[in-house]
Amino acid sequence: MQNVDPRSHSRLIEAALESGAAARSAVAASWSRSARMHGLDPAQRARPQRMTGTELRRAVERMEPLVRAAGPSLDRLFQAVGGVGCCVLLADREGVPLDRRGAPADDTAFEDWGLWPGVRWSEADQGTNGIGTALVEGRAVTIHGEDHFLSENTALTCISTPLYDHDGQLCGVLDVSSGRADLTAGFQRLIAHAVAEAAQRIEVEALRLAFPRARIVLPPGADGAGGGAQPAAALAVDGDDLVVGATRAARALLRLPPDLGATPVPTADLFGQGDETLAEAETAVLRRALARAGGNVSAAARQLGISRATLHRKIAAPRRG
Repeated sequence: MQNVDPRSHSRLIEAALESGAAARSAVAASWSRSARMHGLDPAQRARPQRMTGTELRRAVERMEPLVRAAGPSLDRLFQAVGGVGCCVLLADREGVPLDRRGAPADDTAFEDWGLWPGVRWSEADQGTNGIGTALVEGRAVTIHGEDHFLSENTALTCISTPLYDHDGQLCGVLDVSSGRADLTAGFQRLIAHAVAEAAQRIEVEALRLAFPRARIVLPPGADGAGGGAQPAAALAVDGDDLVVGATRAARALLRLPPDLGATPVPTADLFGQGDETLAEAETAVLRRALARAGGNVSAAARQLGISRATLHRKIAAPRRG
């Protein structure tokens, strides 16, 4: 895809802003931010703003959990889109790519475009673009061709979705970019779907890595029943059956408090199991111990720190509600 003429692109943006399109169009609203908030000129030509090697290493270190969680999903996503001239980027909350997947034959072109680790892609630096605009909007975006603010970026199609950490906070962006002129709207939608699925896998993996001792469970309504699939809705549940972490989708689905570390939520409450008595809780502990011991009463008693006779008595005792 060729970059459009800078003068005609500038006139297009000027006409849109003068017409009040920013109130009706998300792209025009981003153009308005680029021009009026950040003082950018759509016709300006400037080399991409790059971090130094030291700055990039420090940025990667700060976001190491996200980079680690994303690795397998970046590989899988690139396997799906790399053969059609796309690269895959993982950017931090500042809009700086930290990790990348691309075909060696395409690397020179993508590096020239700035689609490379350490290049700044915030709206303040590049105007309207996939990574920067997804961060500002907090939602998935496709910025195609002349949707870009800077004329020098109009050869690109950038399909991006924001990423949220285990606290439900915006932490980065997953992006697939291409310079192909034949990337149809239908194919863009297919890529956007693949990007969304990869982002969901990354968020669940980030939750698992943040709570390595917890079990990861799907909340009610997260299995697609009734057409309401929420594949990124997942909970981290500790040994006391308390929800101590959750993906953003789970937080929205279940209206969880923002700080689950300080105010964990009983899993039973979310699963509609209601209040439990002390006797019921004790019975559950006994049953779990017996299950872990394969039904061996002596082994279960040792695990619980009680005598075999006491365990027998508790098992035989009638439950009181």
